Amino acid sequence: MKTRAMLLAVLMLAGCGTIQTVVRHDDVAIKSLKEQKSYCGAIPRIYSGVTYDFCTLNAPLHSGIDEQDHKNATPVVLIDALISGTLDTLLLPYTVYRQQTDGSIIVSE
Repeated sequence: MKTRAMLLAVLMLAGCGTIQTVVRHDDVAIKSLKEQKSYCGAIPRIYSGVTYDFCTLNAPLHSGIDEQDHKNATPVVLIDALISGTLDTLLLPYTVYRQQTDGSIIVSE
């Protein structure tokens, strides 16, 4: 049971919005959102993980994907948004600094 919980935690953190936008380079988040054809044009660095998750949730369905599969992903993204919100709050001093120095993450130009 512990192994399954740890595996689930690792999988959630690998796709976590905060990890995608704060820990990794900006190009990773930009590439991911462009591949998903998200409607987001920019992501502010403050609470960027939650914003990233909602941009992912708001992306259109890919061709060939059943609508039922997309609906099943919604709870996972919302759980990830909760985790990202917690991490974003802990990292708030750093992300405020990054917002002031680097500005928002520009997805589409």
